[in-house]
Amino acid sequence: MAPSVYVAGLGPGAGKAAVALGLAELLSRRVAPLGMFRPVVPTTRDDPVLTLLTARYPVAAGYADSFGVTGNQAAALAAEGRQEELIGRIVERYRELERRCAAVVVVGGDVTDLDDDAPGGPDQLLGFHARLATEFGSLVVPVVDGLDQSPELVAAAARTAYHDVVGAGATVLAVIANRVPEGTPAPTGLPVPAYAIPEVSAVSAPTVAEVAAALDATVLSGDSAALDRDVLDVVVGAAHVPVLLDHLTDGCLLITPGDRADLLVAASAAHAGGAVTLAGLALTLGEHPDPRAMRVIERLHTGLPVLVTKSDSYDTIGTVSRLEGRLAVTTPRKVEAALGAFEAHVDPVELIRRLDVTRSHRITPLMFENDLIDRARTSRRHLVLPEGTEPRVLRAAETLLRRGVADLTLLGPPFEINRCASELGVDITAARLVDPETSEWRDAFAARYVELRRHRGVALDLAYDVVRDVNYFGTLMVEAGLADGMVSGANHTTAATIRPAFEIIKTEPGVSVASSVFFMLLADRVLVYGDCAVNPDPDASQLADIALSSADTAARFGVEPKLAMLSYATGTSGTGADVDKVARATELVRARRPELPVEGPIQYDAAVDPTVAATKLPDSPVAGHATVLVFPDLNTGNNTYKAVQRSAGAVAVGPVMQGLRRPVNDLSRGATVKDIVNTVAITAIQAAGRESP
Repeated sequence: MAPSVYVAGLGPGAGKAAVALGLAELLSRRVAPLGMFRPVVPTTRDDPVLTLLTARYPVAAGYADSFGVTGNQAAALAAEGRQEELIGRIVERYRELERRCAAVVVVGGDVTDLDDDAPGGPDQLLGFHARLATEFGSLVVPVVDGLDQSPELVAAAARTAYHDVVGAGATVLAVIANRVPEGTPAPTGLPVPAYAIPEVSAVSAPTVAEVAAALDATVLSGDSAALDRDVLDVVVGAAHVPVLLDHLTDGCLLITPGDRADLLVAASAAHAGGAVTLAGLALTLGEHPDPRAMRVIERLHTGLPVLVTKSDSYDTIGTVSRLEGRLAVTTPRKVEAALGAFEAHVDPVELIRRLDVTRSHRITPLMFENDLIDRARTSRRHLVLPEGTEPRVLRAAETLLRRGVADLTLLGPPFEINRCASELGVDITAARLVDPETSEWRDAFAARYVELRRHRGVALDLAYDVVRDVNYFGTLMVEAGLADGMVSGANHTTAATIRPAFEIIKTEPGVSVASSVFFMLLADRVLVYGDCAVNPDPDASQLADIALSSADTAARFGVEPKLAMLSYATGTSGTGADVDKVARATELVRARRPELPVEGPIQYDAAVDPTVAATKLPDSPVAGHATVLVFPDLNTGNNTYKAVQRSAGAVAVGPVMQGLRRPVNDLSRGATVKDIVNTVAITAIQAAGRESP
């Protein structure tokens, strides 16, 4: 039987979806494929939690094979007294899924949820879930709602939940009190671990898009990013402008009749001027705003979403006040916020130990990426991101801060950074903002740059201008120890990003050339490609340095290095200057690191395909099993990684710089938010590794 954990909500609104998400994330770092299972799903629509989990993780089965029965089927069988048949059907479907999985996360319903689960009172439903958990062989995680509860009541609810589940015949893995007031301690006095996860407004607050759907509103303006903003408060606009301005709060939705052009323009101006960060505007009574007012608002470039609903202000307020945010595929920011809260308040080592989950030898892309996040969080470092006004960087920064991956400095004018963050609706309040133009460090950095580049004739006045550049400024922060590493390149060329590193940080002792690797995340393994981004045509000595640096990088990130020195010929099957260079580099690697498995010259197919290797190099310990592939030149490496990325659907993480005394990494200008998050995590791990004995 696969290890299985059953998440059950003890009361409506407990937040079992967030806990199930956290447990799935935790298991995804260790095993694949996972199973996600819901005993009962809604009849008329897809279950949003199951849809999210099956879309996000490397699952053994899709949505259709990941649930037991629909709500109508469950109700009909229960009404006819066929409870055992109902349980039998669910268990049969579960077993079909379990046989294909390394571990399973089961998301039960709330014990008071009469619509989606078997009918009956809370006691009957608790018995229903406990019976299923026992039949599945699952350990149960009861989730209790701690919203607005005192520490004493939270602790009492946790103890009651534990004893109720045990009394119903199931085994408890841990008890989680969710949505508790900030600062509430974890419940004590239980024979199993108990955790308290605080209420996070970014998770519980509805988005503007969810508000628009609930109001059946027309969206007059606002792109997808604006509609993803959280609605943290509601302010009703009925008074005069000065009174309204006193009541506007960050994250609020202004609800006002559409004919109040004065309030709309005033609120938009307050948002554009940085006095307050609004979530959006909701106009009632079906009244569209005066076109003249809308033209003024558009010229303020607020990016605010504007909704028009037919309901009056009273009904609109009531609808919005009852809304709660939902974790779904369409709310990725809420997903990251929920994971951040779970990871900050739950002990993953203890849970994995109690679940008795052994780490898989197979490494999937998600396992690799999640391991990056986990390792970076464990040895948290401070990194500088020079492109502080770039939307992708800001979105990535929010994710990194919420999940505790790294402390961050963003470079650029603070007002401009905050304005961009406000327009995107992202929270970067935990980041340090530094403007190179006005920074107190600028004079010292200019003097240091003169010291480093005096041999090039650099004078102080020139240096003072040079260090104003965000990449030079960020690199000097790293060199001075004000940051542990730097990630740039979303808006800059590779040369603009790494040239300052070559001038200021320079290479490690004993390394003749800085280079790079890509982590290529294939469906069932991770390969390391070097060098695909920096050195156009390395000589044999440089190629050997690149190979050794790549092997060290692979080992640092959990990939056992088996080195393949690539060429268009395998062994002695070809001749020529290019083959000779690779052969010489291979000899240098063997001489400098005799314990390192290396093969070369070798063709790509012989390096990774055991069948081809058995024919071409049958006695090689590397052929057919290579994990680190070193390309002879940049032309070959860059084209190969892009071909594999596009044709084989591989995820390419990098380029990751290596050989520098301190980590500086370059982003592709087409980098996604996920790419930036991964690269920052890698940089943090590199920084931590350089400080280890």
